[in-house]
Amino acid sequence: MYWFSIAVAGLAAVGIIAIGFMYLSNPRAATQSFGLPLPEEGPNIAWWLRLKGVRDVVSGLVVLALMMWGGPRMLGMVLLIEAIIPVGDMSLILAAKGSTGRALGIHGLTAALMIAAAIPLMSGLS
Repeated sequence: MYWFSIAVAGLAAVGIIAIGFMYLSNPRAATQSFGLPLPEEGPNIAWWLRLKGVRDVVSGLVVLALMMWGGPRMLGMVLLIEAIIPVGDMSLILAAKGSTGRALGIHGLTAALMIAAAIPLMSGLS
């Protein structure tokens, strides 16, 4: 179970960092996979989207740092807390009548995997 949890943590960290860099480098293209329609056109839209990119990169770096220098319980706790992000994304997409498939298939699945990885790390089953 330990290796499953570590693999999910690593995948989640690297994945969200990659997504963050996509939002920083090409925010319009990155937004198309999120599950909501693109925001209205305006001179500052790309900058608002890049804010998400910075936060995504930092979220992933926190997980990587804990994988290297923290203990399993702390890593599990952070994974569980950070799972709130994809749950929130999923909920907001569904509330906005965005793509149900992307809400559940991307954000919901991500949250479920993060929670499944966090529980054994926090409980010492790893």
